[in-house]
Amino acid sequence: MPPVSPELISPRSARVSAARRLAKRNFRGKDRLFLAEGPQAVREAAGHRAGGEATLVELFATVEAAERYADIIGAARSAGARVHLASEEVIADISTTVTPQGLVGVCRFLDTPFEDILAARPRLVAVLAHVRDPGNAGTVLRCADAAGAEAVILTDASVDLYNPKAVRASVGSHFHLPVAVGVPVERAVAGLQAAGVRILAADGAGDRDLDEELDKGTMGGPTAWVFGNEAWGLPEETRALADAVVRVPIHGKAESLNLATAAAVCLYASARAQRASGGCRSVTES
Repeated sequence: MPPVSPELISPRSARVSAARRLAKRNFRGKDRLFLAEGPQAVREAAGHRAGGEATLVELFATVEAAERYADIIGAARSAGARVHLASEEVIADISTTVTPQGLVGVCRFLDTPFEDILAARPRLVAVLAHVRDPGNAGTVLRCADAAGAEAVILTDASVDLYNPKAVRASVGSHFHLPVAVGVPVERAVAGLQAAGVRILAADGAGDRDLDEELDKGTMGGPTAWVFGNEAWGLPEETRALADAVVRVPIHGKAESLNLATAAAVCLYASARAQRASGGCRSVTES
């Protein structure tokens, strides 16, 4: 296993500079590397492999964090990652958070080709169309993971999957399920429909009610939910591509639900309907 390197005391180190620049999208795309911060994300990265390669390639840790999370350091070394003991100044320089947790990992890109997702015949998919806020994108990814979705698709009009805020918001879910990026929404919908997946557009002005759809028993089959922009929702041309436009009913006085909350409601509704029809097994079952 690669040894733990000596403590890095200077933020001007070439290794630190290379990691720091991954906070910018153009460098992430050029290097096909991104940052994962905090114990949960780094732990998941250390245990993840794709295409025969370990996802975590490098880890920076303060001495205190290395002692507190010795299991993560061990997993990182077992995965072949180079581990650097770093000063708090170095971690703060690399980190994109106000209060770093002492661990910053450098990871390989892990997005999945859209064709591979279709070939796997997914039964529950989240499609993020025109979603621009990285925190929302990461939270929807986490919701999809929790609901047992088999894939997430980010269209070409959506935020970067590897934006540090999106990675933090997913709390490790980046490493749990296939995600395709840069797919035009028309191609995403057409491909999923050809694979036998029903397309539901989530929109507050939808002509179908989620509760009514559940009561009618129409949601037990393979389903992809399309979620739109935080401010203006889905454009008419995108809604027109869907098999149905569904609204989450508002039973109280709230004006609306935010994107991530609505996504959680929709995805869990589908997951429950699929389990009830015998088409989807709960992740809590052995």
